[in-house]
Amino acid sequence: MHEKKSDKPFGKRNQKREHPFEKFRHKKPLAGKKESRDEVRGRAFKKKDHGQLPAAPYKTKDIRLNRYIANSGICSRREADEYIAAGHITVNDRVVKEVGTKVNRSDIVRFKGRKLNPEKKVYLLLNKPRDFITTVDDPYAKRTVMELVRNSCRERIYPVGRLDRHTTGLLLFTNDGELTKKLTHPSHKVIKIYQVGLDRPLEREDMEKIAKGVELDDGPVSVDEISYIDAADRSEVGIQLHSGKNRIIRRIFKHFDYKVVRLDRVFFAGLTKKNLPRGKWRFLNYKEINRLKMNIFS
Repeated sequence: MHEKKSDKPFGKRNQKREHPFEKFRHKKPLAGKKESRDEVRGRAFKKKDHGQLPAAPYKTKDIRLNRYIANSGICSRREADEYIAAGHITVNDRVVKEVGTKVNRSDIVRFKGRKLNPEKKVYLLLNKPRDFITTVDDPYAKRTVMELVRNSCRERIYPVGRLDRHTTGLLLFTNDGELTKKLTHPSHKVIKIYQVGLDRPLEREDMEKIAKGVELDDGPVSVDEISYIDAADRSEVGIQLHSGKNRIIRRIFKHFDYKVVRLDRVFFAGLTKKNLPRGKWRFLNYKEINRLKMNIFS
């Protein structure tokens, strides 16, 4: 005669088999799960606030002090060694004169009392085409300039100043906040040169009035130079000025009943469009960066 089997499990082993996922049932999802590289890239491309990969986090590994200083954008590594030897550098409020010293990213490094940021500075020049908005975050913009420099670098860069949707030409991008402030502040009188195409020939009398200065609704505007690009076609004009007012070129010519049909910035703070096709970008070379800073910080 067979004994009746019990409904209870035989032991712990059977108990585990009966509810194999019981221990996970009430647990919350793991926090801080590490994303794969492809997940990070995909998340970055979905964002519209910038068109590039997120900046790479700094490692805690020690680096040479001269590299730390050079990454801050104030000088080269060789010049940094000279500043260190001269006693111009402090690390955590202590003067360091030993060339070859290593520091951590979390250390506070100062040059002549000014705190340095070790993030590598990036300087990028774009030849902007038409129909791109100069903005970093605009949910209503179909195409922005950030799309054109997407994946150019891992640092998060921003446009210096603005070019309106229909204006083409030079647009600088950087993560150097100090340089950006100086390039956009009117006191530094950064030179800009535009090539302007008008709907009709510019009269000589109107050109002379513009050269003397124009009184607009928001105040007077001075022009450094203005001239015809081609004597045979007086609708093509070159104009140089340092004003940073919004849509200033278009407003100047509208004041004299001219419509700007083409506007191209061909010169900005010493930079030109030479060998830079429309819609393409390039990094500034070391000489261009030094020249740019010398003109602004001198």
